Amino acid sequence: MKRIYAVIFSAIMLTCSSCEKFLTHDDPVSVTDDNWWKTEANATGALGSVYAGLPGGSSGRQLMFLSALSDEAVARQDTRGAYEAFAKGLQNSNWDVALNLWRDDYKDVRRACRFLENVDRCYMDSSLKDRYKYEARAMRAYYHMEMMLFFGGIPIVTKSLEPANSNTTRNSEKEVYDFVVNELTECAPHLPDVYNNNEAWRISSGVCWALIAKLAMFYKEYETAKMAAKKVIDQNVYALYRSTNTKVNSFAELFTYAGELNKERVFFRDNGCSNAWKTFAPYGVGGQTVVSPTMKVVNSFETLQGKTLQELGPDSLAIYQKDPFYKNNRDPRLVASVLVPGQIYEKDTLRPFSSEGSDRIGILNSTATGFWVKKYLDPKDRNGASPSLDYMIIRYAEVLLNYVEALVELGDWQNADVIKHLNDIRTRAGMPVVDVTKYNTQEKLRQLIRRERTAELAFEGARFYDIRRWDMLGDVMNGQVYGAVDPATGQPVLVETRSCNVQRDFRYPIPLNELLANPKMTQNPLY
Repeated sequence: MKRIYAVIFSAIMLTCSSCEKFLTHDDPVSVTDDNWWKTEANATGALGSVYAGLPGGSSGRQLMFLSALSDEAVARQDTRGAYEAFAKGLQNSNWDVALNLWRDDYKDVRRACRFLENVDRCYMDSSLKDRYKYEARAMRAYYHMEMMLFFGGIPIVTKSLEPANSNTTRNSEKEVYDFVVNELTECAPHLPDVYNNNEAWRISSGVCWALIAKLAMFYKEYETAKMAAKKVIDQNVYALYRSTNTKVNSFAELFTYAGELNKERVFFRDNGCSNAWKTFAPYGVGGQTVVSPTMKVVNSFETLQGKTLQELGPDSLAIYQKDPFYKNNRDPRLVASVLVPGQIYEKDTLRPFSSEGSDRIGILNSTATGFWVKKYLDPKDRNGASPSLDYMIIRYAEVLLNYVEALVELGDWQNADVIKHLNDIRTRAGMPVVDVTKYNTQEKLRQLIRRERTAELAFEGARFYDIRRWDMLGDVMNGQVYGAVDPATGQPVLVETRSCNVQRDFRYPIPLNELLANPKMTQNPLY
C-alpha cells in the first residue's frame, strides 16, 4: 500500500512541476537560452536563422513577383499571393502579401536582436564573434530597409521585445532611412570584402554599400547613392559575368546553373529560384506559369541596332508586336528573358492561342498573356530531383546602373564613367555601344538609362521601385494591360484592367492584425 501511495505522490509532484513549467515557458520542451548559447556551433546556427529570412526570386517573399505589381507582368493564382488584387486596386489591410512581409521581416529582426543579446555567452573565437555581430546588425538593417520600401516609416527595433513592451510606434521614414544607412555604414568596414564560395551568401562590405546605394536611389539621395556604388566598384571584387563558352550569350547563361557561380552576384539567396520551373515555365513542358510578361515590357527592348520600336514607326512596331523575335533582330536580353508564341522550347512549340493543348492562354497553370518569363529557367529543373538555382537579390549590373544614373541626375552626365559602364553592360549582352551622337544630353541619357534598366533587370523586381521613384506609378499602373497578338484578331489580347491610386498604392497597407494587436500603430493613407 505504501508503495502505491509513493507512486501516486510522485505522479502528483511531476504533474505540479510540469504545470509550473507551462506557466513560465512558451515551450517547455524547447531548448532554453541557458543551455543553447554555449559554443561557436550554437552561435553559427543562430546567425544562420537570421539569414533564413532572405527573400528568394520565386520562393519566400518572391521578389520576382514584384514584376506583377509593375507594368512588366501580371500574376495569377492567389495561392502564391493576391498580387492581381493589388494591381486592380482591391487590396486592403487584410492583403496577404503585406501581412506575410511584415511578419517575416520582424521575425528576422527579432532573431537578429536575440543573437546580439546572447552571443557573448558563447565560448568561441573573439574575432569571429565580432564579425558575426556585424553580420547580424547589417542583416537587421536590411530587414528594416525592406519593410520601409514597402510600408514607409516603421518601428525601429533594436532589442527583442516581450508582449508587455511590444506596442511600438512608427518611426518616420527619415529616422528609418538614417538608421539603415548608419548601421550599414558602420558595419561595412568590419565585414569581409569576399568570402569563400561556401560562405559567399553572407553579407559582405560590398553588400552593405550596394544596399545603401539602392536605398539612396529610391529616396533620390544621389550623392549618397553615387558614393556607395563607387565603393562597390572600387573594391574590384565584382564583375559582369562573361561566359568562357563563346558560343553562348553571357547574359542568358548568367541565370542558369552554368553561370551560377559568378562574380556578378553581390547579394544572393541560396536556392532562391529552386522552384522557378513551377512558377514561370510553360505548362506544356511540365511547368506552371504564375507570372506572365506583358506586351509593354516586350516592346521596350531595342532592336539589335539599338533602335527603339517607337523610333522605327507604327508599321515596324506592328511587325515586332506580332513577331517579337522578327528576323532575330532584338536585344538578346529579350530572348534570354521572355518566351514568345510560336517559339520552340524544350521541343514544345508554344501555342497560347491554340484551341487545344496545355499552353492555351488563360487556363489554369498556363500563361495569362501569351508570353512566359524565361529568366531563371534552366531545363535541368524540368526533371530535376533537387532544383537548387540561386537568386541574385542584387547583382553588379544593378550597382553600375545605380552609379551612372546617380551621376546623370547630379548633372555629371558627361563623366566618362557613364558611357564606359553602359557600354560594358550593353556589349556583354550583345548590344552595340551607346551612340554618343544621339545620347548627348542629360535628358537623353536619362531616357537611355531608364530603358537600359528595364531590359537588363526585367522580372528581377527592380521595376516595382523604379516606377515609384521616377514618379510614373499612376501613369503606368492605370488602364488596360495587353499580352501577345492573337492571330485570330491581329490585335494584342486584353489581359487585365488596372486601377491605381498613387496616394494609396505607393505603399502597402499596414496589416490589420498588427493594427488590432498594437493600439499605437497607425495605417498608411487611404487604407
